[in-house]
Amino acid sequence: MSQRAKTTEFLAGAGLLLTTVIWGFAFVVVKNSLDLIPPIYMLAFRFTIASLALALLYVRRLRRLDLALCRNGAVLGLFLFLAYVLQTIGCKYTTAGKNAFLTTVYVVLVPFLGWALLKKRPAPRSVPAALLAMVGIGLLSLQGDLRLGLGDGLTLLCGVAFALHILYIGKYAARQDPVLLTLVQLAVAALLSWLLAPLLEGGFPEAALHPSVVGGMLYLGLFSTMLGFLLQNVGQKYVRPAPAAVLLSTESLFGVVFSTLLLHESLSPRMWLGCGLIFLAVLLSETGLGLDPLLERLGGGKGRNAAG
Repeated sequence: MSQRAKTTEFLAGAGLLLTTVIWGFAFVVVKNSLDLIPPIYMLAFRFTIASLALALLYVRRLRRLDLALCRNGAVLGLFLFLAYVLQTIGCKYTTAGKNAFLTTVYVVLVPFLGWALLKKRPAPRSVPAALLAMVGIGLLSLQGDLRLGLGDGLTLLCGVAFALHILYIGKYAARQDPVLLTLVQLAVAALLSWLLAPLLEGGFPEAALHPSVVGGMLYLGLFSTMLGFLLQNVGQKYVRPAPAAVLLSTESLFGVVFSTLLLHESLSPRMWLGCGLIFLAVLLSETGLGLDPLLERLGGGKGRNAAG
């Protein structure tokens, strides 16, 4: 690899890391905003701001929109909408830190859903990674009577929706303009939010005009959604998949850090252990941690050509 290519990859990796910092802080913004504005209205503002800003930035590309791109973007927008609805409502019933970490489970789910939907067998590392994640989730989320809290359960379902979103991005983005695909999915998510919010949450919330809410929605729309998705799309063009996924998974760490510093949330030693196991599962799922040869021998070599 040339020095120029290394520099480009380093800068792209820095962009991905910046994305996770932006997303990590978003958990705090969401948690604070939920005290004043219902969750689906929050998503309506967030996705509307992001899609309008992105359309203004790339207005010349809009002429390239066609039926296939709109159809595929609509599918991605549906999964994105479901993921954010579940995550945002889940954040209302659990801590921002737990919400951040449980969302990360999508990284472990992707290989198994890819096997079921796209017929790509997961790598051998996916099984121990899933087991580690399950133990971590239990330590982080299960209460004393082994009940899973409502917010934790919704956040886990959010991870499933994000996993489906990632799989279908991989299916569509290879042959279509990623910027337009992002724009369409954000616009579809905004439309679904505006349609659903009045049905479930009543009339327009007057608190939306409160300065702190306006500032929060601008952050979520312009930075966390529009800029975050653009940085991710550009970064993943130059960073290899495994290190990119590891960098993106640090969103959960920043979510916990910001929640602890700014919201004064606290985690018990058991919950910290759960966070550690989930993060270890993400690393194992995406990099193998050098254990792939051993796992392939234990599995009889069946996973040698598997998708990870």
